Amino acid sequence: MVLGIDEEKGPQLYKCDPAGHFYGHKATSAGSKEQEAINFLEKKMKNDPAFTYEETVQTAISALQSVLQEDFKATEIEVGVVKADNPAFRVLSTEEIDEHLTAISERD
Repeated sequence: MVLGIDEEKGPQLYKCDPAGHFYGHKATSAGSKEQEAINFLEKKMKNDPAFTYEETVQTAISALQSVLQEDFKATEIEVGVVKADNPAFRVLSTEEIDEHLTAISERD
């Protein structure tokens, strides 16, 4: 996967296959249970493609929980983010992840 922030189009996500073909995505997954995660993300993105930062992080965590059929503790996962207004990669703290997990559990 290649992620970047275009000055004109905003955040961009591409996935490259082994043959070198690349495709643009609004959300995608890679690895084991990839297709299940993609199906989950497609359902979530279908009706509301413009997510806030919080919705984006929470949807990513929810996809992981749904596919692996587990509820995580904040110390069991890592979440990395890049925001358009601060284009530097950073890993969320345990406290930030815990806030998102709490929001997910309250929403569901």
